[in-house]
Amino acid sequence: MPTFEDDLALAIRLADIADEIAMSRYRSQDLLVETKADRSPVTDADKAVEQAIKAILAAERPDDSIIGEEFGTTGQSNRRWIIDPIDGTANFMRGVPVWASLIALSIDGKATVSVVSAPALGRRWWAAPGVGAKTRDLDGTLRSIVVSKVRDLENASLSYNNLQLWDEAGQLDKLVSLSRQIWRTRAFGDFWSYMLLAEGAIDIVAEHDLKIYDIAALVPIVEQAGGTLTSIDGPLTDATSSVLASNTLLHDATRQCMTKAN
Repeated sequence: MPTFEDDLALAIRLADIADEIAMSRYRSQDLLVETKADRSPVTDADKAVEQAIKAILAAERPDDSIIGEEFGTTGQSNRRWIIDPIDGTANFMRGVPVWASLIALSIDGKATVSVVSAPALGRRWWAAPGVGAKTRDLDGTLRSIVVSKVRDLENASLSYNNLQLWDEAGQLDKLVSLSRQIWRTRAFGDFWSYMLLAEGAIDIVAEHDLKIYDIAALVPIVEQAGGTLTSIDGPLTDATSSVLASNTLLHDATRQCMTKAN
C-alpha cells in the first residue's frame, strides 16, 4: 500500500505534466473551446490534461478509481483520485493567469493528499498528513503555510467568487448582510481564494455551485494549514455545492450569518 508520501510524490509528478500540457496551450491562437451541457466552457487543454493524468494513474495506480471533470468516473476503489484538469477554464481561455490543475486523493471518502498547481502564476501548493501544507513561491522558495489568527468578523477579509451565483442560489441578501459585518470583501475566485486563505492572506471563503472536483484538492491544503472547509449549512459531502472555508476561528460566526433566516 502506498504511503502518503508516495501518493504526494505521484500527485506532484502529475502536476508537473499538467503544467507542461496546459502552458503549451495557454494563450494559443488555435485553442479549441466548446460549451458543455451545463453551459460551462471546456478547451482542448482541459481534455488533454485529464487524459494524460488518467493514463499515468492507470499505469501506476491501476486499482484506484478516478473522478475527472471531463471524462467522468472509472473504478470503484475506496482510493479515489479526483481531478479538475483546469480550474478556472474561463480565465484560461481569456488569457487571465488565475487557473490551476487540481489533483486530489480521497481515501475512504476523505480528501487526504492534494496538489494545486497554477503555472501561469508561477505558484504551487500541496498537502498531506505528516507533511502539512506547503507552497512554492514565484521565486522558487518553498515554505509551510498557515491560516490567519483573525478572531473577529469586523476584522475579517472574505472572498465570495461571483455575485451571479449568489443571486442564482437565492443567497445574495445574506452575502450583502455578511459584508456589512466584516472588514472587506473581494472576489479572487476559484482555487485562488482558498490558497490565499491557507496562506493567511484572507480569512473566509464562501461560494456556490461547486462540484466534487472543484472542492477535493482544496480540502487537504486548507485543513493542513489549520483551516476548516465545510458546506455552508452542514458537513462536507460528495454532493456539497455551497462551500464555506475559514481560518477555523471565524467558522461558527460566519456560518451563523450565512444560515440565519432572511
